[in-house]
Amino acid sequence: MAAAELSSSTEIKKKPISFANIALGAGLNLAEVSTLGQPLEVVKTTMAANRNLNLLQATKTVWSRGGVFGFYQGLIPWAWIEASTKGAVLLFVSSEAEFQFKRFGFSPFISGMGGGVSGGLVQAYMTMGFCTCMKTVEITRAKQAVVPGVAQQTSFQVFKEIYAKEGIRGINKGVNAVALRQMTNWGSRFAFSRLAEDFIRKIRGKSDSEKLSALEKIGGSVIGGGLSAWNQPIEVIRVEMQSKTNDPNRPKKLSVGSAFAYIYKQNGIKGLYRGVAPRIGLSVWQTVFMVAFGDILKQLFKTDGGH
Repeated sequence: MAAAELSSSTEIKKKPISFANIALGAGLNLAEVSTLGQPLEVVKTTMAANRNLNLLQATKTVWSRGGVFGFYQGLIPWAWIEASTKGAVLLFVSSEAEFQFKRFGFSPFISGMGGGVSGGLVQAYMTMGFCTCMKTVEITRAKQAVVPGVAQQTSFQVFKEIYAKEGIRGINKGVNAVALRQMTNWGSRFAFSRLAEDFIRKIRGKSDSEKLSALEKIGGSVIGGGLSAWNQPIEVIRVEMQSKTNDPNRPKKLSVGSAFAYIYKQNGIKGLYRGVAPRIGLSVWQTVFMVAFGDILKQLFKTDGGH
């Protein structure tokens, strides 16, 4: 009876949490992408799409598109729409899933991984296909051949062209790669962050019941974010699938497998890891916002339900 009452009490207590975490997630991800997030995303995507460029060359290329504003290409509206929706879904789903994994007795590492994988999977299929595609089109339009006297297509024109030819499937092209990326992204970020937090707790001599300070939380997320960039090949494949190019050697219909083969044939192993340096920076930045700041704000506004 007591166990049933406790379970019921927990469920009632958690009902308003969903809405609060949706709002927190949207706000945190908007702040992340509007600061360093989008510049790192633009440089990373430019390198992934143009695998002959190194970090300095990619930075110069982005700067040539409009100075500082070039680094925020695709921010409005695509990145804002994507960030607010995926942030809301991620914080809500990952929080609920991580809580349930902990209730079943799993370690913080496994619970964090389960929460991150769940959040990444749901956000990919619910919110990210369309926005990620259009953001990538906006950033990679420079890959199109420039014809003298002919104006380059705008991202909206490219959208209309893709939709006319391939419909909604064309707009969501690469969504499976996005889902694989997001599952491994957030599964790794949450899991490694929880593992790093446990390590920090031990070296600081804190018990499992003692809360970490804000700086300790951020430190754990920096470590977790940096380690989670191992899956860069998935990101390069995703960018290739969603970018517009006139390369006659590229397969007309790309799957994850054929995109991998095409990139490997063109650029080798190095091509699959092109853009990993800005990706590490981006991963750290996103993890600090969505894991460390997310935990801090959930505790502050008491939306964590005690987990």
